Parts: sequence; structure tokens; C-alpha cells
Amino acid sequence: MKLPRPFDTEFNAKVPSELIRPEDWSRRAATLVSAVLIALVAMGFAWAGDWANRLFTEATNHSRWVHLVLTPAMFVGIAALTFRYAPQARGSGIPQVIAASRKPLRRTSRRLVSLRTALAKVVLTLGALLAGGSVGREGPTVQLGAAIMVQVHRFFRVPSTSGVYIAGGAAGVAAAFNTPLAGIAFAIEELAVAYEQRVAILVMGAVMISGLTSQGLAGNYVYFGQITCGLPLTSVLIAAPVAGVIGGMLGGAFSRSLLALRGPGGRFTARFGKKPLTTALVCGVIVGVLGFVTDGVTSGTGYEPTRMLLEGGAGEYWFGPAKFIAALATSASGIPGGIFAPSLAVGAGFGELLTPLFPADKAGIIVLIGMGGYFTGVVRAPLTAVIILSEATGTSSAILPLFATALIGDWAGGMVCRERLYHALAKGFAPVSAPAR
Repeated sequence: MKLPRPFDTEFNAKVPSELIRPEDWSRRAATLVSAVLIALVAMGFAWAGDWANRLFTEATNHSRWVHLVLTPAMFVGIAALTFRYAPQARGSGIPQVIAASRKPLRRTSRRLVSLRTALAKVVLTLGALLAGGSVGREGPTVQLGAAIMVQVHRFFRVPSTSGVYIAGGAAGVAAAFNTPLAGIAFAIEELAVAYEQRVAILVMGAVMISGLTSQGLAGNYVYFGQITCGLPLTSVLIAAPVAGVIGGMLGGAFSRSLLALRGPGGRFTARFGKKPLTTALVCGVIVGVLGFVTDGVTSGTGYEPTRMLLEGGAGEYWFGPAKFIAALATSASGIPGGIFAPSLAVGAGFGELLTPLFPADKAGIIVLIGMGGYFTGVVRAPLTAVIILSEATGTSSAILPLFATALIGDWAGGMVCRERLYHALAKGFAPVSAPAR
């Protein structure tokens, strides 16, 4: 049998053209450069977000009245700037990337992930944190990552396909949480376009480069700290169904409420849209009052109280419900900011409510399972939830309980809110203009 020589014309004809075209080197260079930039910018954004949180905390320590004065006033100011100058920057940022990836060549898609929109997103989200809003930076980092990926590809004159948008968003998730595997899972499960080999390779390459850059500069830190304790099977058989059903239903209730208030075609969306500044003021008052009453515990991302609960510290049982209302009011206001971190914090508060049913030394892992149930109910992405929580806590002993909880939570959340939150919100950003020429 005659074997083909490496330079046989017939043999080379069978080699996929994209493996030997010079344009592929431009694509790889664009992916490498953008992934490194995403990691660097995400780290800077994280540092700035922590600084904004600290500054607001110091201000409230000096005077608790800041909650009642500064928060509503800044909500109105941020809403005015957003709706006047950067409407594409409102809300989480993940729906924008989903919408843009569906029609990547349209002008409206490019505006959703333009550098102007990304810069506005960063500045306004930091403003929301300075105002004590219950927002996270992970969703905005997804939109920021997609913007960087698209702009670098344009610089290298490489077409911006759906995979480019998704790879940028996934790299943003990996850099924000320092969880590379979660970035891949998020791209496949939530952004839902890694359906062919080239897209999957692009996503994995961008995520790994971004993750390695982040870990190389910041170290291999664990986002929420290490959890080492396990949970007996008998406890799992109780905790997983309870956390999955109740947590999933609560997460679905959050999604359903937010869609009713701000979703396309929502019951109150048109009414709120007609008076955006009044809406922002009312929501800011709600968030400010909650911050005043809880001494600032419900303000910001909720990272610190979440970490304390995961470490087995005693928390107040009202934290979960109060954070739920603060996160919903902040999201309903229309100001920029993510819901990832606040949802994890609400889930931790819900998990704290379950801890009296189990031994005291298992409190941390019960809180973690509560986070899995609620978070999955909100985002309806069980694989992403499990990987983020396992990587963010450096635990492998809780993977099976988390999977069981997340699968049940996904079902329970779907019973309360049939639409997936980010995909439903993406309809409000759906491109409608003609394709770019």
C-alpha cells in the first residue's frame, strides 16, 4: 500500500485549508494578545472594585447616613448617565454578549461590545459600588472581555465571528474568578455557541491564556478560600434535595421578578422605562435603607460576608433575604452591574438558614450547597455553577453534592421561571439594524 508523501498534492488537498492559511496565524496572535489583555484589565477592574467597596465602607463607618443620602443620589446620577450616554452598558453585561454573538456582523452588535461601551461599563459599575449598590463585577467583566477580544481581532484584521465574542466573555469569567474551567463551562453552557471545533478551540485557548496570565500575576489564589470538610452521604441525601428545591425556587423567583420589572415585555418594564430616574431613585432608597438597617452588610458584592459564612462563621439569618431584596432593587434600577456575586451572596445567606439542621462543623459546606441551589436557580446553568463553586473554594469533596443540588435547582428554578434569565434579557439588546457592509 502506497502511503502519501507529505507534499503530495492529493494529500494536501485533504488537509483542512484553515490549518495552513496565513490568516490563521493572525487569528492565533489576536487570541493570544486579547486573552492576555483581558486578564490584565480584569485584574485592574477587580482591584478598582475592591477599592470602591472599601471607600464606601469607610464613608459609612464615618456616617451611617451615607446609605440614605449618597446611595439614592448616586443611583439617580448613574442611571441618568447610563440612559443618556451608554444605554448598551446597562445591567449585567452577559445578555449583551449573548445578543451580540447571535448577529456578530451587525452594527448594533458591535456597539454592544465597543470600547466606548466597555469603558462606560467599567466606570459606571465602579460608581455603583461606590454608591453601595448590590452589584458584582463578573458580568461586566464578561462584556469587557468580549469588547477587548473583538477590538484586538479587528486590529489584526481578523473577522469577528460568534466564537470571538464568546471567547472574550469566557476569558473574562476565567479572569474574574480565577477559574479557567468555569470559563469554558460558562461559554458552552450559558453563552451556548461552542458548537463546532474551531469555536471550542478558540474558547479554550483564550480562557487558558487569560487564566494563566491571571494566576501568574496574582498567584493561584482561591476566590472564597479553601473548604476541606466533606459531607456524609446521609447528610447529602437531605441537604441536596432541600437546597436544590428551595434554593432553586428562590433563584427562579429572583429571575421571574427581575424579568417582570426589567425584562423585554415584562409587566412593569414599560412603566419603569418611561421614568428611569424616578425608578432609580426609588430603588436607590430601598438599597440605602437596607444598607442603613443592616450596617452595610447588604451593600456591595457581598464577598466578605459570603467568605465568612463559608469559613463556618456565624451570620445573621436575615442576611439572605435582605441581600435578595437589595440585589433585586439594584438590578431593577437599570444601572450597570452584575448579578453573579450578589447571587452567590444570597445563596450563602440561604445556606446559612439550613445550617441548624446539620452538625456545626459542617456549616461551611452546607452554605456552599445552599449557594449552588440558589445560584443555579438564578442563572439556570448547573455545570457552570458547580465548577465555579468548586474552583472558587478549592474543594473537590463537594462536587457530587453540588451536582445533585444544581440539577435539582435547575429543575426547580425552571418551574418558577421558564425563561433563562440572561437569554431573556438578551432579547432587549437584540440587533435589529441591517448587516454591516
